[in-house]
Amino acid sequence: MSGYETLLTALDAGVLTVTLDRPGRLNAITPDLVRELLAVLDAADADDEVRAIIVTGAGRAFCAGADLGAGSGAFDHREAGAEHRDLGGLVALRLYASTKPVIAAVNGPAVGAGAGLTLPMDIRLASTTARFGFVYARRGIVPESAAAWFLPRAVGMQRAMEWVATGRIFDAAEALAGGLVRSVHEPDELLPAAIGIAREIAANTAPVSVALSRQLMWRMLGEAHPMAAHRLDSRLMGELGGGPDAAEGIESFLAKRPPAFPGRVSTGLPPGWPWWPEEAFRP
Repeated sequence: MSGYETLLTALDAGVLTVTLDRPGRLNAITPDLVRELLAVLDAADADDEVRAIIVTGAGRAFCAGADLGAGSGAFDHREAGAEHRDLGGLVALRLYASTKPVIAAVNGPAVGAGAGLTLPMDIRLASTTARFGFVYARRGIVPESAAAWFLPRAVGMQRAMEWVATGRIFDAAEALAGGLVRSVHEPDELLPAAIGIAREIAANTAPVSVALSRQLMWRMLGEAHPMAAHRLDSRLMGELGGGPDAAEGIESFLAKRPPAFPGRVSTGLPPGWPWWPEEAFRP
């Protein structure tokens, strides 16, 4: 994975680190950055060597949100009308569909769409220098990056509405107290902490199990009754329980050795995948 203009990528021991690389603009979002992020996520899903993804920012910011270099017309999409697709939302939906777990290492300010982009990521860590802001109402717009779906699920409606209605900037300590981030680290300890989690995934778990588990948990957020999860996990257990990954999981445990799971996401997902109907964009 190389040749990107707005991103840096590095793959090591199953961990793909993706760095937003527009430090002169605080890694603000542009159409080019979105296109490259989508391409990276597609490539990561297709690459069995990638077991986990870390997203962070170059320089002093994680992502300052939409690039406002166009001035007061930055959010004017009237020409596109009902056909307009929010750029942050395109990335959020692609993150939601990922078969690989995604970890946010928020190294500095994450504001607007920059904060929204972290929400479909599975685990969020923050530096002590991180700042967050769901500032949409202070810019005369509404939550984008599908944040109206993700944020209340992450932190609850009361906290989500406070942050969105006030649009204020808050620090990493408040993000931790509100459940937005898992942990807060000194700046030089942030990336090692994220890498540690990612390598634990890569070294100890079955890739197919992680892909299925990730989608099980995200997709079940919208179900009305736990019976939906019971039906689906019963079927998946029936499909996987007699397979080579399950056998290796038991054998490695009994032998007290590291597992060597043979299953690959590219070839080993069960016949019923995907089990959900894809949602189309309807203006």
